[in-house]
Order: sequence, then structure tokens, then C-alpha cells
Amino acid sequence: MVQKKMNEISRLPSKILLEFVNAYFDRRHLFLDVLERNSSPLYLLDTSTIKARAADFMTAFRGTFPEVSFYYAVKSNNYSEVSRLLLNSGFGLDVSSGIELETALSLGASDIVFSGPGKTNDELMLAVTHHDRVTVLMDSFGELFRLNSIAASVKKTVRAGVRLTTNTHGLWRKFGILPERLNAFCEEVETCNNVLFEGIQFHTSWNRSPLAQIEFIRLLGKILGKMDPGRRVKIRFIDIGGGYWPAMGEWLQSADMPDAIQKVTSACPVTTPPDHYFQPASPIAVFAEKIGAAVKTHIFPHLRCRICFEPGRWICNDAMHLLMSVVDKKAPDLVITDAGTNSVGWERFETDYFPVLNLTRPELFETRCHVLGSLCTPHDVWGYAYWGRRIEVGDVLLIPAQGAYTYSLRQNFIKPLPSVVSF
Repeated sequence: MVQKKMNEISRLPSKILLEFVNAYFDRRHLFLDVLERNSSPLYLLDTSTIKARAADFMTAFRGTFPEVSFYYAVKSNNYSEVSRLLLNSGFGLDVSSGIELETALSLGASDIVFSGPGKTNDELMLAVTHHDRVTVLMDSFGELFRLNSIAASVKKTVRAGVRLTTNTHGLWRKFGILPERLNAFCEEVETCNNVLFEGIQFHTSWNRSPLAQIEFIRLLGKILGKMDPGRRVKIRFIDIGGGYWPAMGEWLQSADMPDAIQKVTSACPVTTPPDHYFQPASPIAVFAEKIGAAVKTHIFPHLRCRICFEPGRWICNDAMHLLMSVVDKKAPDLVITDAGTNSVGWERFETDYFPVLNLTRPELFETRCHVLGSLCTPHDVWGYAYWGRRIEVGDVLLIPAQGAYTYSLRQNFIKPLPSVVSF
């Protein structure tokens, strides 16, 4: 990976892009074989990639900490087969709703963390009912009191931790309690006989480097250093959350995001390949090294405990792809596919860049073309170019690496959703 500052947007190096595209063209027969038994559009779940990413993540952090646990963030891709594969790989599950908790229980998960704000009484009761399998990560003082009351009503004791907010301004303050109120929270926990307080969770998002996590670990160390030792010794885990960006970085249509749509749709010669941009991300080994050093410096002098992680995007991003076919060619530079972006649930490709690969006519050259979906909306965009010799009706297209925050956000809007095929 070219070394850049993590917040710097620069031109995506052609070597990285060509290697990425070629790796999928090399496997085109696998994708095309799927269409021998199924019709497009399809979600393709690459089970070997899920298992490989799980192993890589665990290997990185197991070499850093003496006691560590991993929980897959179900919201990043809630297809149940993904969770099942990760359970079989040694992960627990991180759920953030009663629906996700029910799914985790039905899959036989025995180690579940239940996070998220605004948990309802019914959701808390479900967690209490399965207190032997669920740890509730409480989000507020009010949730502590409700959880204790619900647990007391059925004479159960539930394991719990508390989330600390990592951003005290703006919309992110909806999550957790202020860090400086941790001691006050612990005092209230001591009055709640049906809540067994065991740990602390925090989460920073969109982590292209470990800097934000390190900064909060440093702050948490200062707070723990001032905590009463008798109270501190009860902490059995610290959950560092997720938000790890895949090592490919964030690929963008434009270097100037507010004007991205205007830039990529402006008139350009069809024969001129488009430029693409990216923000780089650190490899997971760097996250493990830097987070490990921060924990040993700022946390372990005050307490030795289990360290937990909740990866989602990093695990599933590369493990699901979208397969579709061209159904109409309206101009040399405009085609319509049989898949709509309701399959991903948001106007992702107006700003994010992912190569559109013509598996029928592969070529390591990108040609400008509006590749659009079949929804009755102009925002149904897959890309502004394709990789291939040319593009015709009936051609099979692949959009790779659509595993994170796409399937979970899919919408029942206008057209049917694709089926899922595992391979």
C-alpha cells in the first residue's frame, strides 16, 4: 500500500487498481458458472474469504494480547450464513437489536454482546431470559435501571458492561455515557443487585488508522488510574469495538467529494479512462501492533483483563459481490442492468468507486459508460465506466467487494431483491 496520510485523498495508483481487477477476472469462470444454475441478479457470498478474513483478524490480535475475544458485528452484513460461518470460526456475535439477538440465538451462539442505544424493555427481557449467553452493553443510566428492574422481576442476574461515548459533540453523542461519568455509573451499578457489571466498551468508526482508538485508550487509562482499586478490579473486559477499514482503503469517484456527481458525469471523451481516488488504510497487523502497545502502556498498568474486538466491515467487505446482466443498451455510453441499487440500499456509487467488470468480454482497460440499474429513479447508478472490450445486451457484469453495509441496507423498492448464492 502506498504510504499516505490517512485523511489524504489522492489518485488511486493504477498498479493497485489493475491488480484488484485482474484478480477477479482470473476467477471469472467461477462467477459465470454460478449463472449456469441461477439467473441474475445475484448476491455472491464467497465463504472462503469470510473464513480467511476471520483467521487473519484473530491471528493479528491473538499475538498481541494474552486474553482476547472476537465478536462479529452482525449489522454490517446480516445474512445469517455469514454469522454462522464466523461462529464456526471462533467468533461470538455483536448484535444491536432484538431481531439480531433472536437470529444469534437461533444460530446457537453462546457468546453474544448486545450493544446499541434505545433498547426496548422487550429486547432487554430477551437478553435477561438468555442471560447465560448474552452480555448487555448498557448505553445509559436509564438503561441500567430498566435492565436491573427487568432482571429482578424474573429473579435473574445479567452480565453487563457500559459503553463510553468517544465523541461528546454532534450526533455521535447519542452513543454511551460520558467517560468522566464512569465512576458515577459504577456507583449506581453497586445499588443494582441484578446487574453484574463486568466491563467497558467504546467504539470509534471509519478507522483507516488506529489513531482514534489509541487516543481514547490513553484517555481511558487516565480514568482507570483515578478509579478506586476495589471498583476497578471488577472490570473483566475492555471492548475496543470495531470500525476497522479494509486494507484496500476507501475508493472514491472524485477527489472533491461535494462535487463528485458533477465531476464524474461531465462530458469527457469515451476513450479517455477516468481517474479514481482513494484514502489509504492501515493493514490489520498495524492496528494490532499500535492498539496492543497503547493498551499495554495505558490500561494494563491499572488492570489486567480480557480485550474484545467487534469487527464487521473488515470481515465481510470482500466476501460478497453483485452479479448482474445488461438488459438494454441505449447508447454506446449508456446501458441498463437487471439489478437496481435497492440491492445495496443507498446511492453508494455516485461517490464511492468500485470497478464494474464485464465478465463476458474481459479486458484490463476501463471505458467510460453510464452503467445504470433498472429502477425508476435517476440515482440508480452502478458506475460511470466498465472494464472490458465493449459492452452489449446479455453481458454479465460483476461489482466486487459489496459485503459491508449493503446487503443489510437493501430495500424492497420497485424491483425484487437478488437471491444469495454461496460458493
